[in-house]
This record gives sequence, C-alpha cells and structure tokens, in this order.
Amino acid sequence: MNLPSRLIEEAVEEFAGLPGVGRKTALRYVLYMLKQNPDELRKWSNTISRLADGIRYCRICCAISEHDDCEICGNPSRDHSTICVVEDIRDLIAIENTMQYRGTYHVLGGIISPVNGIGPVDLNIEQLMKRMEKSTVKEIILALPSTMEGDTTSFYLHKKLKPFHISVSAIARGVPVGDELEYTDEVTLGQSILQRVPYESTAIRR
Repeated sequence: MNLPSRLIEEAVEEFAGLPGVGRKTALRYVLYMLKQNPDELRKWSNTISRLADGIRYCRICCAISEHDDCEICGNPSRDHSTICVVEDIRDLIAIENTMQYRGTYHVLGGIISPVNGIGPVDLNIEQLMKRMEKSTVKEIILALPSTMEGDTTSFYLHKKLKPFHISVSAIARGVPVGDELEYTDEVTLGQSILQRVPYESTAIRR
C-alpha cells in the first residue's frame, strides 16, 4: 500500500498495531481523523498522552488506577476479607457492573497459557501471595474464564493458596463453558458470584 505522506504512513502503522486492525482499516481511521476539526484531533491526541503519563497500576490489586491505591482498595466500606481473582480489568469492570459484589479484587494480568508462552511468573501471582501473608483474608473467589487455560490457572492458584487455610471458591457455572466473563450478561454474572461454590467441587466435576 503506497501512501502519499510519511506522516500518514506512520499513523497507519500505529493503528495497525491495535488488536484486530489491519492496514486498510487503519487507513480508514487515519483518513476519518484528518476530516475532523484540528482542535478535536488535538484533544484526542492529548487524551492519549495523558493515558501514558497518568495511568498506573494499583500497588495492592494490580488493577488500572490513577493513584497508587485504586478506588476499590482504598474504600473502607468494601469487604477486604474477600478477594475476587480475575484475569484482567475487563472482568473486574464486568463484575462491578453487576452491583452484587462488595469485596476487593486481584487482577492477574492474564492466565496461564503454555501455548502462548505465558507461565505463572508472567502473572501477578506473587503479589497475591504477598497480600495473603500481610492481610486477614478469609475467602478467595476464582472468577476466571471457563476455558482450559482458565481452569489450569484456577488449579494452580488453588494449590498455591492451600497453606493459608482459607476458603477458596469459584463462580457458579451459570457462565457458559468456554465463554469470557466480559461477554456474559450482568444478571448471569451477578448470580454466578452470589451462588459461588467451593473450588474443590468444581474441580472434581471437570
């Protein structure tokens, strides 16, 4: 694809680096933006720049935050004795939208996937173990995808958490097998949190 400008070429390359975006789609994005008011384009650019400078990760739960402690971890009204372990921020948002859960979270930043070269050391698992050593946690809820990789991660975490002698539960399987949490409707997801079951029983059924 020969483009008339080096700047357009660079912009296309950047957009094409986004998930699911090819060069043709990237070019459409660039041409659309060029049609916008220059002030709107600068506003968009400034927002992206602020993302790079202003976003960090919560030192406690590893969720995206604008501060060292996210709003959930810093909220004294939340149940800090319960931690819901999720794959990424999208799952945290999905569960929060159900308005059925008042505990805290821990964001792994992915799930174990040997095929993709992702092992336990690549996830925020050690941070979770440090939380367990320093806090009075009574229950861990494993809210991971009902996929082979999600089940592998849940099993690994269950073994790591055994020495702490706490309750380890998993969300009820109202969530279809093989589905991602972020695509599950809020009612089903909310009920799966409320009707969570001991992890051992879910592992046996599998």
